[in-house]
Amino acid sequence: MRQLPPLSSLRAFEATARLGSVTKAAQELGRTHGAVSRQVRALQEQAGTVLFEKAGTGLRLTPAGEAFRGVVAGVLDDLERGYQRLRDAGRGATVHLACGATFAMRWLVPRLAGFYRERPTVQVRLSMTSAREIRDDGADLVLSWDRLAHPIRDEARAALLGDVAFGVVCAPGYPVRAEGGRLVAETRIVHEYTPHSWPAWEAATGVRIAAERDIAFPHNGLCIEAALSGLGVAVVEHMLVRDDLAAGRLVAPCGLHRFANGFAAVPAADRPLSPAAAAFLDWLRRVLAEEV
Repeated sequence: MRQLPPLSSLRAFEATARLGSVTKAAQELGRTHGAVSRQVRALQEQAGTVLFEKAGTGLRLTPAGEAFRGVVAGVLDDLERGYQRLRDAGRGATVHLACGATFAMRWLVPRLAGFYRERPTVQVRLSMTSAREIRDDGADLVLSWDRLAHPIRDEARAALLGDVAFGVVCAPGYPVRAEGGRLVAETRIVHEYTPHSWPAWEAATGVRIAAERDIAFPHNGLCIEAALSGLGVAVVEHMLVRDDLAAGRLVAPCGLHRFANGFAAVPAADRPLSPAAAAFLDWLRRVLAEEV
């Protein structure tokens, strides 16, 4: 017989450990403060060790609690992913894709109708990743196009989809000029979580950006909207602004610089690629090839 604590106690412990507060854990779990506190206390009593200690107005983990949190968080993550795959299987053929929100909104979703015409019985489920943190959430495929921010741990498993192309973009009427190996603009738009983008573009092109000031945003989509609104110049990947460049809403005064094999899909390491995921990968390659 397994000697395991109740799942409710583990969820209460993990949420309290992650949030540093019983009150916040209770709000997240939809329970009362007293209920969560009792579950955590019961877990400590059953284990015979203290898991939390007071820290100002909040709580912090003891060394034993810190070690146990790693175990519990891993188990709950695995359970969540396994249950999601079980639900997906019950709904029929599904491909779970993790990708950046801006890529999904500006490139992928507007083209998904083409995939559904080919595979009307396959459901595409999206999980959003961000420049701050790449989480696969059990996805069949994780799309990666910024290796500087998030290097792929196992390149051998990555399915290469094509080059990426980064360029400086701005609104058509925005005052910007090129002079002596410099691009001069009043304002440079910076992504808060990818500070490498501007230096990498400068190193690749040999062009320096000379700006009087920076404005920063925490999301690629906001950087693009700022450029569209005439707030300054932004360095972005071509796929994210392809339609805006084609329509003349944005211009790229220095053109685009290509990085070979920068776009890739990384399949899940714990299972073979499903037929639905393989079909999506094939469709993605064909669409990208047509748009080169």
